[in-house]
Amino acid sequence: RAHAQAAHLANLEVFKTIPIDRSKKLVSDSALPHLTPCSMLALRAAHRAAHRASVRALSTLVLAEHGNGAINDATLSAITAASKLGGATHVLVVGKDTASAASAAAAVEGVSAVFTMVGEEKPVSEALTSAVLAAHKAGVYTHLVAPSTAVGKSVMPRVAALLDVCALSDVIAIDSDDTFQRPIYAGNAISTVKALDAIKVLTIRPTSFEKPGIAASPAPISSLDMPAADADAPSWFISEELSKSERPELASAGTVVSGGRGLKSADNFKLLDKLADRLGAAIGASRAAVDAGYCPNDMQVGQTGKVVAPDLYVAVGISGAIQHLSGMKDSKTIVAINTDPDAPIFQVADYGIVGDLFTVVPELDAKLEAARK
Repeated sequence: RAHAQAAHLANLEVFKTIPIDRSKKLVSDSALPHLTPCSMLALRAAHRAAHRASVRALSTLVLAEHGNGAINDATLSAITAASKLGGATHVLVVGKDTASAASAAAAVEGVSAVFTMVGEEKPVSEALTSAVLAAHKAGVYTHLVAPSTAVGKSVMPRVAALLDVCALSDVIAIDSDDTFQRPIYAGNAISTVKALDAIKVLTIRPTSFEKPGIAASPAPISSLDMPAADADAPSWFISEELSKSERPELASAGTVVSGGRGLKSADNFKLLDKLADRLGAAIGASRAAVDAGYCPNDMQVGQTGKVVAPDLYVAVGISGAIQHLSGMKDSKTIVAINTDPDAPIFQVADYGIVGDLFTVVPELDAKLEAARK
């Protein structure tokens, strides 16, 4: 043991004095005779690893969410973010009927290639995780990306765990291929994070990136084999019930009218319907309103709900708790209606009305109607 330790220490000293030739090789040939055979093997392995790392091109795989033959807006924003990483951007479309969605993805600006995997109509998180890992094995990507949606937040941490790398969630800005910005403390601070892993696993906040345009020519589409389903899978798809509405989707609407606990009841919450229809807006809610049973939880805006950034956000009877502000404060214009002049919502609002919402909302609706005439 003493002899081995002495040889190891001697080799370390040799490594310290080896002349480096950065233009061609890891070390100069003249230094190699000073190394023991074991050290020479280790050095050659390090040389090969360094060479592989230097020639490995940046490439990104985006997990697409799709429905009715189209790629959803959140995925489009994730593609924009992926394009900022540099290198090729590939899109993975998984599902039963992938042809239309794959064609839509291929037409998106910045997409280099589209891959499809035919599986279940509504693949669960475990199946999507296996699909992403299989695609990564085939393509060996430097970045794996998904939008920060319920699906993305469920799949990408699983992917990161199985690859034994860290996962970065809710990325709002990309400084370089390994440095990212993400909100912390409910959006009250922005953290700049440098990822040291060879593979970066990210979820992208859709409201922080614009949607890409249409490509001049479509990207090629190829198919990959879907991994076999796990017979002992802990979850599986049973059914899906979607609420139907003529209003825009909350997450992507250009105008949002949200109500809070100040509306006092589910019946009063319906006061927002007329105003929303007048503005062509989606309807949202604070967590307090959802918890009180005024509206369903798919309307919730905030840290534990949906993150929105519309052109116009009207907050009715919402005090402005931190968790709600984190989900809407990036809106272009914010209008707040509240009886409390010290409500936190007024700190982020562009326009504020201090008054009784049961008086202000009908008056606002009447003036909008008069303006239309």
